[in-house]
Amino acid sequence: RWSGGPFQTLAAALPSIALTPPRALVGKSTVDAIRAGVLYGYAGMCDGIIDRLHDELGDFKTLATGGLASAVVPHCRTIDIADDLLTLTGLRLIWERNQAA
Repeated sequence: RWSGGPFQTLAAALPSIALTPPRALVGKSTVDAIRAGVLYGYAGMCDGIIDRLHDELGDFKTLATGGLASAVVPHCRTIDIADDLLTLTGLRLIWERNQAA
């Protein structure tokens, strides 16, 4: 769920939304418009930054992490892999290695 952060504080009438795929790019309701704006806006921002990094650094694979990665990645052109649990998996592996030592 996306609660709107500072936008919801400044505009209390804005609803919180579930980050599910929007029905269309142009929303026909406030919730659909917010959902499309958040998901496509964030995906476009990621694509723009990654495109610029490719221009500067050449070819590389991109990995999205975090709890909302799976909601955004389907709308991105430039992200190759998504792993919502990468940090927790890494911490578990470190813990397991330290237990064996």
